[in-house]
Amino acid sequence: MSSTLIVNARLVNEGREYDGDLRIENGRIAQIGAGLDARGNETVVDAAGRRLLPGMIDDQVHFREPGLEYKADMATESAAAVAGGLTTFMDMPNTQPPTLDSAALEDKYRRAAGRAWGNYGFYLGASNDNLAAIQSLDPRTAPGVKVFMGASTGNMLVDDPVTLDAIFRDVPTPIITHCEDTPMIDAELARYKAQYGDDIPARFHPDIRSREACKKSTELAISLARKHGTRLHVLHISTADELALFQAGPIEGKRITAETCIHFLRFDRDDYEKLGHLIKCNPAIKDPADREALIRAVAEDVIDVLATDHAPHTLEEKARPYTGAPSGLPLVQFALNAALELVHEGRLSTAQVVDKFAHAPAKLFDVEHRGFLREGYFADLVLIDDAPYTVRREDVLSKCGWSPFEGRTFHSRIASTWVNGALAWDGKALVGAPNGQRLAFAR
Repeated sequence: MSSTLIVNARLVNEGREYDGDLRIENGRIAQIGAGLDARGNETVVDAAGRRLLPGMIDDQVHFREPGLEYKADMATESAAAVAGGLTTFMDMPNTQPPTLDSAALEDKYRRAAGRAWGNYGFYLGASNDNLAAIQSLDPRTAPGVKVFMGASTGNMLVDDPVTLDAIFRDVPTPIITHCEDTPMIDAELARYKAQYGDDIPARFHPDIRSREACKKSTELAISLARKHGTRLHVLHISTADELALFQAGPIEGKRITAETCIHFLRFDRDDYEKLGHLIKCNPAIKDPADREALIRAVAEDVIDVLATDHAPHTLEEKARPYTGAPSGLPLVQFALNAALELVHEGRLSTAQVVDKFAHAPAKLFDVEHRGFLREGYFADLVLIDDAPYTVRREDVLSKCGWSPFEGRTFHSRIASTWVNGALAWDGKALVGAPNGQRLAFAR
């Protein structure tokens, strides 16, 4: 493989920003330094002072394959991710059929091989009746086990207390949880349906999927993790109320960690009036005060990881009345742009974005040789151009064909993305062929 030398870059890595050059050889970072000289036949890229980051690692996506390829698949969604500077993804198990055993897990790896533009890992799911599959899971084959402790699709709501306790006791990987209390949600939904029927106004979504439902379920997950010493990661924290349940500090010192998603930092209840079901997701986007508290929690290391929960649906599905409109929104292509807006606004530093969106998921899931600008690591890189970029529907690469950020102008754009040392996105279009690799977990 030919080598590439990126010169005059502003490298952002492990809490530092500094000027330097970076050489790629055989898919890995071969050298980082200052004043590196180009070699014969080496491709030279002049970063011209632009920021060079490790590729982002999105530990929470729903790429819908198998079973729902009409609205997303591994090829289309990973292409959108790479265009957004996300070079690694970890995909959720609530597909059709769900990923509840090793055979289903390996089927997804086979599907991704040669088609995924980014690097890939797949979670094993939990159900009320697959405890044996969880207990026998080889921890090197999956980033973790996903437990839906709230409403879910299909056979993936774990609501049997004995099974839930056993999963937390015996799981050989980190557990990641979706925490919402189903009986509380069902009671609120019934109350609103009595008043509005199926056409409940979207603005009531955060009242139906309430902050109380989130906190109650999160408290249960934390209590089980403490009982058994489980490595627990709570996904998509959406409320200020839940933040008091987590500790501030570096991720290395924690057994229980928290994650929020980019849409909780960029939208709030006031946006339902304009966007309606386009921003309907579970857990729900809540109040402006929650958004502000979550941003502070990221800055203060109470929130450990930033992700997308990318979950595309068609516009036709989103146009249905409330009870028929599915939850989830497409986010991978513009999530890093949106996160960097917080840097422009003075709320976070670029180093903090890199920590939450690249370093922390690599550490949490023991991802081998990715998530950092380090010599010997895979050359998953993203170059940022600080130029205005307005999101247009025609630029969306996700199969669903829309974005909640349409019409929004960001102050940064993705200039280039490299995956395993190969240029995959040149700022305008995909380059070459899918080059993603199966993730290795150093366990």
